[in-house]
Amino acid sequence: MRVILTAVSGLMLWSAASANELEQAVADDYPYVFDLYKHFHQNPELSFRESESAARMAAELEGLGFTVTQRVGDAWVKAKAKKDVGEVVDGVGGYGLVAVMENGDGPTLAIRADMDALPLEEKTGLSYASTKVSTDYHGQEAPVMHACAHDSHMAILIGAARRLVAMKDEWSGTLVLIGQPAEEIGLGALAMIDDGLYSRFPKPDYVMALHTSGWDSAGDVTYTSGYALANVDSVDITVKGVGAHGSAPHMGKDPIVIASQIVNALQTLVSREVNPLEAGVVTVGSLQAGYKHNIIPDEAHLMITVRSYDDGVRQQLLDGIRRIAISQAKSAGLPEELMPEVKVESDYTPSTYNDPALTEKVMGAIAQSIGESRVYSRPPSMGGEDFSQFGRTKYDIPTVIFWVGGNDPKAMKAAAEGKAPPPPANHSPFFAPLPEPTLKTGVHAMTAGALELLTISHNE
Repeated sequence: MRVILTAVSGLMLWSAASANELEQAVADDYPYVFDLYKHFHQNPELSFRESESAARMAAELEGLGFTVTQRVGDAWVKAKAKKDVGEVVDGVGGYGLVAVMENGDGPTLAIRADMDALPLEEKTGLSYASTKVSTDYHGQEAPVMHACAHDSHMAILIGAARRLVAMKDEWSGTLVLIGQPAEEIGLGALAMIDDGLYSRFPKPDYVMALHTSGWDSAGDVTYTSGYALANVDSVDITVKGVGAHGSAPHMGKDPIVIASQIVNALQTLVSREVNPLEAGVVTVGSLQAGYKHNIIPDEAHLMITVRSYDDGVRQQLLDGIRRIAISQAKSAGLPEELMPEVKVESDYTPSTYNDPALTEKVMGAIAQSIGESRVYSRPPSMGGEDFSQFGRTKYDIPTVIFWVGGNDPKAMKAAAEGKAPPPPANHSPFFAPLPEPTLKTGVHAMTAGALELLTISHNE
């Protein structure tokens, strides 16, 4: 669905000349940004292990004139500044990085890029493919790959910072650049907020981010106004039973049968209990029980993912899962002491809501700058993103995240026409964005969006 927006801010009136100038500046800077992207791609780091990624981002910003302040134990040590552009602080919420550039009166805009990679062995065949093996914060060793394109996010953030520093005479306000750890496990944004992101640093009036998408063509920008991404909950159910020989099921209480009935009954939560105009997903991703053909076990384990947009629907689904599990056990005649154990992980990813007014403003400016035919809306996704946390605080800050296409347009067209399978996308070991159009479009779009929110009024 293509819905084109028009910017009507009254602050920034994009002209063909200004858009062309920005496009040319981004193109001229592309070799630098591409080299930086390759560095991040070859050196991925797992969640809460992003020390070198944060250090490289800090070094890039220091090269632009930011003062770097590092956490050394419990103390903060400020390096000598080459210029007085702004300040970079690392060690926020783990390996989080915050850079602040004050550039006169005006609003405060925060731009976030996530930094962590995934435990996957890269199979792209790229000359700059990752060969890294690392240990995650649980102590598990695994190959590491930027399969979700966070390497492009870091490179794009630095590319946009380079443009905004070079164009500082054309905007006014405060720019806050955020390098976020641990998005892949949904904990990094909250860790930074809990470590004083909104108290130790300027509190933003807006927070903006982008994500490279393997489901969109490179060179395009897509967005969703309102709910864009889902609440993501993980639920574990331990189903109890009474073990017995497989030839004598009447001597026990079969937890596999009870678990199967729970699985079937869970399908009615969305189809018969949630308002059809609301969205919800309950998927059982794992049912594990038993060790041998002829033994009825005394326990079965279900692993469930639950997706929703509205918080009320989220609670309805979680309550329903618990109710169904207990009811099925009771209907099987299990005593109270053998009722199922239902555990909902406390660390969940909240739904992402793109503020409609902010979305219209930012996407309108991007459309005017890169071309309206390249910017269009798409339906919301049941995927999750902890970017949502930046707007879910007591400050209720408007946020917007948009998508930059990463896949070859020819491959996407062939797939849409049924002539070829869809190309690999995010979280695939074969996924690699098409670098030049992805990085150029990302830097251009992010810079245009920032300028729209921080532009000096023409009436002054």
